[in-house]
Amino acid sequence: MHCSRVRTAVSARLDGEELPPGVTGGLLDAHLAGCADCRLWSERASALDGLLDRLRRSTAYGGGEDRSRHQ
Repeated sequence: MHCSRVRTAVSARLDGEELPPGVTGGLLDAHLAGCADCRLWSERASALDGLLDRLRRSTAYGGGEDRSRHQ
């Protein structure tokens, strides 16, 4: 499987979407186990997703800074 296809599948998995046609969870996991570049890309994408989720929760619950004071 090509790395670009794997990265599209990783993105879909992180977003809770269906995997692209012809890509199964097993194939994706096998590629990630054997490809250091895609594994690193997946780890970084997952970390970014987690940071964005924390930011969304923080601003949704009033933890965000009032940016109007700084303009």
